[in-house]
Amino acid sequence: MTDIIQLLPDAVANQIAAGEVVQRPASAVKELVENAIDAGADKIQLILKDAGKGLIQVIDNGCGMSITDARMCFERHATSKIRRAEDLFAIRTMGFRGEAMASIAAIAQVELKSRRTEDELGTCLIIEGSEVISQLPCQATAGTSISVKNLFYNTPARRNFLKSNAVEMRHILDEFQRVALANPQIMFTLHHDLQEVYHLPPGTLKQRIVHLLGNNYNQRLVPVEEDTSIIKLHGFVGKPEFARKTRGEQFFFVNNRFIKDNYLNHAVMTAYEELLPDESFPLYVLFIDIDPSRIDINVHPTKTEIKYQDEKAIYAIIRSAVKRSLGKYNITPSLDFDQENSIQHLITPIPLENITPPSVSFNPDFNPFAQDKPVRTTASSFSGGSGNFQKAAIPTNWDTLYEIARREESSQQELEIEPTQQITIENEQVSKSTERQLFQIHNRFILSQIKSGFMLISQQAAHERILYERFLQQLQNHSGVSQQSLFPQTVTLNGADYELLRELLPDIKALGFDIREFGPNTFIVDGVPADINSSGEHQLLEHLLEGFKNNMALLKLDRRDNLARALARNAAIKAGTKLSLEEMNMLIDQLFACQMPNVALNGKTVISTFKMDELLERFEK
Repeated sequence: MTDIIQLLPDAVANQIAAGEVVQRPASAVKELVENAIDAGADKIQLILKDAGKGLIQVIDNGCGMSITDARMCFERHATSKIRRAEDLFAIRTMGFRGEAMASIAAIAQVELKSRRTEDELGTCLIIEGSEVISQLPCQATAGTSISVKNLFYNTPARRNFLKSNAVEMRHILDEFQRVALANPQIMFTLHHDLQEVYHLPPGTLKQRIVHLLGNNYNQRLVPVEEDTSIIKLHGFVGKPEFARKTRGEQFFFVNNRFIKDNYLNHAVMTAYEELLPDESFPLYVLFIDIDPSRIDINVHPTKTEIKYQDEKAIYAIIRSAVKRSLGKYNITPSLDFDQENSIQHLITPIPLENITPPSVSFNPDFNPFAQDKPVRTTASSFSGGSGNFQKAAIPTNWDTLYEIARREESSQQELEIEPTQQITIENEQVSKSTERQLFQIHNRFILSQIKSGFMLISQQAAHERILYERFLQQLQNHSGVSQQSLFPQTVTLNGADYELLRELLPDIKALGFDIREFGPNTFIVDGVPADINSSGEHQLLEHLLEGFKNNMALLKLDRRDNLARALARNAAIKAGTKLSLEEMNMLIDQLFACQMPNVALNGKTVISTFKMDELLERFEK
């Protein structure tokens, strides 16, 4: 019997390794940008086409590579970061395994141009599917430029699993943000389909956070600083009032490497105890500097998980440092009396002698009660366009005429009243006439009498159901009505939210939003849906996208269903809102016109009925 175990060819082995290292275009972006950082670059350009499917190009001004190094970097397990196994516990660089470039070259068409500062000519290397096509000398600037074209061109099954351009672009932006936050001293630029998405100059960590997430984050940040014998901790956390309902703004870095750690995340959340609303997640960007010998980073292919020697001590340090910073900086603003006094000094008083009294002519002998004939007069009737008021005499028998007119009006109203309409809910007859007895309890529930008892309606859940079905119908029919704003509002979002809104733009407009793109990460809002009372366009869109992402992560809904649900929850009246009798009647009428009036968006009931038999059992012996 012949031997059956064979050594795999390098091309096949590289494709297998690529399945772990390069899962999507964002994975390739991460590896290439981290290599540029390890090369000592202080300026990195990222150029994309078709969300990285067509082209990923990273240009840096790092140390560059020689002819031999350019060829060797595409070999498996070839690296300049480590020499022996002990070096794994002294790693300060981003990469160290030597698998990324070989994996990328196995599934794409790669062109590399690189030149060292001391060399006159650089080298140009072209590889397709792990096969070297050519390597020639070329003119090149100092540094390295790597172009990855047609990712997964030779593995169509993997390419078919990629999502839409908008989804893949959001993953790329996530990786780009993490690398840019970890290296605020480096200049980054990002271009996608010939448009500049980010232009990040070198600066401080706070400046980098504001450039990436938006100018409104400048007032949300609380600094954290702690220096111990175990770790050095620094960074920023967000104020509790700006916490969001979705994750995504939580960043942990260990020795400048982004990591995911539920244990350390729990330490931060514990520090926010009793400060956050339910199911809210605060912003934090925290950096841990630790001796590399105390950690093991070689535990996951993506290098986003780490094992620690002193895990409990690190937990306690992070928790206490964040809690102390929140207690120190999260205070109410105080009045600056010096500033107020300085403003008062700027106000120049006007001398009294320069004030001229107004000249008003009047008749000193006028007496409003003196009349030639004692005629009883009251209201005045406005005459057309003349603008004059004419006095009308009141007849002496006014009280008799008023009583007759009142009786006639009452009779007419009785004739105009429509027959009482009945609505069936759980075998109960609910009156829809003007005589319906309604009460609001704690500004949260509406109590209505029914034939066999009474029912309680959750006003927020009811309004969410009404708006959800209305928005869903508008999305299907493209029938949303827009309420134009008096002044167009400019809304700037972070890169991921901007790409998400671009993807949702056709459906957003179908709901009644009048919105258009305006420069990098910016939209102009000319109108909002007429069904929504919004205090601010930026807050409305931010909450809408936040709800959409939350539903997408938890419920896996259809896009239109998700959008209608997110907008309904955002626009519905909240518990604690006082309603008038007319508003309660309208809410109930619209609820019973829904297809599923008794099912809330969270799956619970909207209406609870209480029968008289239950009440009698409680109070009768």
